[in-house]
Amino acid sequence: MTIALSSLLATGVPPLDAAATAAADARQAQLTKPAGSMGRLESLGSRLAGMYAVCPPPIPEPAVVAVFAGDHGVHAQGVSPWPQEVTVQMVANVAAGGAVVNALARQVGASVCVIDVGVAGALPPGVDAVGARIVDGTADFTTGPALTREQAEAAVLVGAQTADRLIDEGARLLVTGDLGIGNTTASAALIAVFAGADPGAVTGPGAGSDARMLAHKIAVIRAGIERHQPDPADPIGVLAAFGGAEHAALAGFLVAAAARRVPVILDGVIAGAAALAAAALCPGVTAYLLAGHRSTEPGATAALATLRLEPILDLGMRLGEGSGGVLAVPVVQAAARLLREVATFDSAGVAGRED
Repeated sequence: MTIALSSLLATGVPPLDAAATAAADARQAQLTKPAGSMGRLESLGSRLAGMYAVCPPPIPEPAVVAVFAGDHGVHAQGVSPWPQEVTVQMVANVAAGGAVVNALARQVGASVCVIDVGVAGALPPGVDAVGARIVDGTADFTTGPALTREQAEAAVLVGAQTADRLIDEGARLLVTGDLGIGNTTASAALIAVFAGADPGAVTGPGAGSDARMLAHKIAVIRAGIERHQPDPADPIGVLAAFGGAEHAALAGFLVAAAARRVPVILDGVIAGAAALAAAALCPGVTAYLLAGHRSTEPGATAALATLRLEPILDLGMRLGEGSGGVLAVPVVQAAARLLREVATFDSAGVAGRED
């Protein structure tokens, strides 16, 4: 393990601030509403107080979606109905502001940045993407490791550096995004390993696989797991065996954000796979993760169950890009705003409940 990665992991993640969390719980009971009437927004607000270590917590803004892009060598096995060059084209689309995640980010007041950490093809001139490429697409994990350990570690550091940069620039809420044809195959493999699940239970159609292709996709993942015999206690080894560079980068992104007490909203199945790797790398990370939505990909539900995270939204989405995560931004911000701005019974002169 490189010195830089060892240093990142040695920093560790602080636990949620118990005093701030308790103060938030107590304040919830004093606000001018029946106790518990705001449902999960109340527990979410208290979690935010613990993350930021202050009660009431600040409004989590500005929000930034970091879209990590990478290609997957396993695409050669026919696991996707889309050609691999779509990744380059979609990076350009996101950078130009024309993708779904851009439209939804504008709706909720978030900004978007796209990071090329492992795209296979050359980006067109003038594309406004952060160039942090570790590899020109991964290798086919059915014939060998997708990444070397050194490449996996380097990608983790790219993600950590991205989180640090965005936080240094003022971000107070981060959202995961991803791009890459073939990434649901790699994600299902990672989730199967980290969650101890059968590939058939965590593999979905991704970007439109039919029943025949889905069955083939599951068989490809089984073959990869049989070949590599991965050890979930060695998260870098698992990322190297199956991951895209974007999975490794997202894992580092989550670790670095948590180390600085900045919450991260997870998008879908790719983020879930990366979060499992991050939790294996650095226990405590999960405390700072918020599940933006429940993707219809079965691996997403398995990942959230393993991480013990409850999704904020459940809209039947499975696009990726950060689209489901960014839609949860106003809900997260609302949870903090309730704690900050709703009057207490005493301050508003409102009679409390008679017991």
